Amino acid sequence: MSEVLKLEKIEKVYNRGEPGEVSVLKGAEIAIEPGEVVAMVAPSGAGKSTLLHIAGLLDTPSSGRVFIGGEDVTELGDRRRTALRRSRIGFIYQFHHLLPEFSAVENIILPQLANGAGQTEARERAEMLLDRVGVAHRADHRPAELSGGEQQRVAFCRALANAPDLLLADEPTGNLDPDTSDRVFGALMELVRDTGLSALIATHNIALANRMDRVVALDAGVVTLGK
Repeated sequence: MSEVLKLEKIEKVYNRGEPGEVSVLKGAEIAIEPGEVVAMVAPSGAGKSTLLHIAGLLDTPSSGRVFIGGEDVTELGDRRRTALRRSRIGFIYQFHHLLPEFSAVENIILPQLANGAGQTEARERAEMLLDRVGVAHRADHRPAELSGGEQQRVAFCRALANAPDLLLADEPTGNLDPDTSDRVFGALMELVRDTGLSALIATHNIALANRMDRVVALDAGVVTLGK
């Protein structure tokens, strides 16, 4: 079976050929197997967000190849990249980025409608996901009415709304206090395990990283085995 995600010799250079040229990734490589949850630890400025954006088809590498489910997607056009992101990749960021004018359940329904789901089907899945992370009772509340931990749980559900193969998360509990972070991360891991997702999760938290299947480090623009 093909890797869910494979990055080969990824380089990313900003302002290439100019005096202010900055090389962020220098041959970074990683492969994520089906059902595998990998932690990526890196200091600030190491390029983890850039690597995640390239893996999630939000950015393109200066050189190297990106494979999703065995398919080389490096040079796909914008329309195909958008369709692939929508159907096969879920994103979670440090800040929840929920739409403030919509309720929790509506924030999870909307990406499903954009992907062609019917209203009834989308609501049922949204309510199921909220129940799985323990916030079904807050389904009709808007983000401003939710705690930080509740907001991030809703963001998890939104990322999984279209049943992706791959979850990419950038410091998903970084804005939460330690106790809340631990509980919210536990909810995320339970959801990931139950759905059989593959995931690449960037975190500074070594304790959380050690709860995943494998730990890698991003240092000096390359991916190495975690310590």
